[in-house]
Amino acid sequence: MSGPDVDFWQHRFLAQQVPWDRGAPSPQLRAWLDGGQLSPQAVDGPLAVPGCGAGHEVAELAARGFQVIAIDYAPAAVDLTCERLAKAGLRAEVVQADVLSWQPQVPLSTVYEQTCLCALHPDHWTSYAQQLHRWVRPGGQLCALFMQMQRDGAAQGLIEGPPYHCDINAMRALFPSQGWRWPNPPYAQVAHPMGMRELAVILTRL
Repeated sequence: MSGPDVDFWQHRFLAQQVPWDRGAPSPQLRAWLDGGQLSPQAVDGPLAVPGCGAGHEVAELAARGFQVIAIDYAPAAVDLTCERLAKAGLRAEVVQADVLSWQPQVPLSTVYEQTCLCALHPDHWTSYAQQLHRWVRPGGQLCALFMQMQRDGAAQGLIEGPPYHCDINAMRALFPSQGWRWPNPPYAQVAHPMGMRELAVILTRL
């Protein structure tokens, strides 16, 4: 498998070498929740959080009344998410699985994609995008934060990460208009303490 494997992520979480972790839910998730773009009343059934990491967003969504399925590759990340939920007295389904093979029992109305795509080597992006198209039912939503992390090596054709740079042109190719309805730009930019930023986009499955 190209790029980081499960041992890479397991070591990172065990050693607490997770500089991308804000220590809190994404401010964009809270903006979508507070603004009504994401609400438990509008989400029919479970909401999936692939690549859930330490579970900050999972706990926030569970606290807001969502039925959540959290998925991560690394056992240590699954443990952290379960511990966070338990300490807060919250419940969610937490699954250790490879997102490239996992399938929901029923098509989902909503997926929250924040850190999974940019953690996958670009060799696997097409397979992951196809998975998301299968997971989300027609009319459902993909609430995505596309990582903007272009490094100097890109000028020489290097693929550097994680996190990998999610160029908007690549994102349009991965999630084409034949399968997804895109809102009109400009898109909200979400700053990160590491100096990165994300583009916030809600796509609707056609």
